[in-house]
Formats: sequence, structure tokens, C-alpha cells
Amino acid sequence: MRILFIGDVVGRPGRTAVEQQLPGLRAELGADVCIVNAENVADGVGITPKLAERLLACGADVLTLGNHTWRRTEIRPYLGTSAQVIRPANFPAGSPGRGVTVVPARDGTPIGVVNVLGSLFLGPARSMWEIVDELVEEARSQATVVVVDIHAEATSEKVALAFWLDGRVTAVLGTHTHVQTNDARILPGGTAALTDAGMTGPHDSVIGVETRLAIQRMRTGMPVRFETAEGGVRIEGALVQCDAATGRATSIELVRVEA
Repeated sequence: MRILFIGDVVGRPGRTAVEQQLPGLRAELGADVCIVNAENVADGVGITPKLAERLLACGADVLTLGNHTWRRTEIRPYLGTSAQVIRPANFPAGSPGRGVTVVPARDGTPIGVVNVLGSLFLGPARSMWEIVDELVEEARSQATVVVVDIHAEATSEKVALAFWLDGRVTAVLGTHTHVQTNDARILPGGTAALTDAGMTGPHDSVIGVETRLAIQRMRTGMPVRFETAEGGVRIEGALVQCDAATGRATSIELVRVEA
């Protein structure tokens, strides 16, 4: 079983890259299932139902979200009915949508996907540590292969969660920082881990934002309206191979494709 995970898709440049290249990339890598973090596809912040449907139509099986989930109000009712677009499970109780789902891979094998938000600088309603065991058990009750997207600022939280879940899930993959890390590995219990899958979007930028605008805000401390950059677009993520019968990962490699 080969799982393709695509890191944070940012704005129109990232979205266009996915729409144009994901079908071919899935075929080239032999991916049986594809998970995409899509919380920044709408002009760099948030997601809309229309854009979610476009990403699903071009080859994504599940879209995960993050701290910008609610930036577009029209996504709320959509999340209440979608089984393929999930948001962090540790949002306030009663929030629309779900934080765990199970979808079929290309051959019909059920794949569980869990989405949680880290605490540092993001301030979720509940700590992921309070609920992650329950979420994993829910996913494992329906699927042997389970992937966790931890959307978090702190590398320590991501690494700690991977070790905590080692042997119980197939992969723990980090998102949010938009910088792909070089620590892809298989932990002793058979869980693939990566601190951050990176960014799918314009890399001639400050994590997707026009460089001059980001620098202006940092230098002056004054409010600046950010705009998504355009240049240096590439797709980043990871390819995890696992035993579908046991859920144990056998390999993980970084994905980096110029768009």
C-alpha cells in the first residue's frame, strides 16, 4: 500500500499545481490513496466548498485542514456533510464537521485519517493529548492503515505524538510550518514519521506570502495585507509505503516536485 501525502496547499499557485499534476504524480508514484492538507487553498487562508470539490476531483481522496479552517464562512455547512474533508478534532465541541474519517484506497482497502491541532501558538479548545487515543481507536475500529495529520507549530509536539502513537498508526505527518523537514523515518514500532511535509505552493516567498509584504510587517510591526506569492512553485509531501494487512510502515520518502 502506497500513501501519498501532500503538504499545505497555498493559494492559487499551489492549487493549480495540484490540479495539473496530481493525476500524473499519483500514477508515477503508484499511490493507492492521496491525502492533501488544504487549509490554505483560498487565497492563502481557508477553503471553500468549490475549491474542496476541485481538489477531490483531481485525485485527492481526503482533505485535512488546520487553524484557518473557519476563515471562509461558507465551509461550515459543507463540513457538516462531507466525509472526505475533515478538520482538527480538537476544535470546540459542536463545531461542524469531523476530525476522523475512513475512505477506500484504490483497491478498496479502508484507510483511516485523523486530523489534530497542536497547542503552541494555536490554542485549540482541547489538547490533542486528551482525545488522540480515542480518535485512533475509532479509526482502527474500521481500518488497519491509519494516517495522522498533526497540524502544529512546535516540532516537539509533532515528534512526541509520533512516538506516542508508534506501533498504533501507520504514519504521523506534520503540517502547518510550510517548511519541509529532513527527518523522515520509520520508528521502532513501525510508524512512519515526518515533522513537516512542507508546502505546495510558491517557494520564492516567506512561507507562501509575498516576501516584501512579510518583511514589511516584521520590520514595522504594522498591519499589512498579505498576498500569496507566485514564483518557485513546487509540490511537497511524502510517500509512505506500508503493509496493508498490518498497517506497519516499511518506508517513507520525501516528495518534492517542481511545478
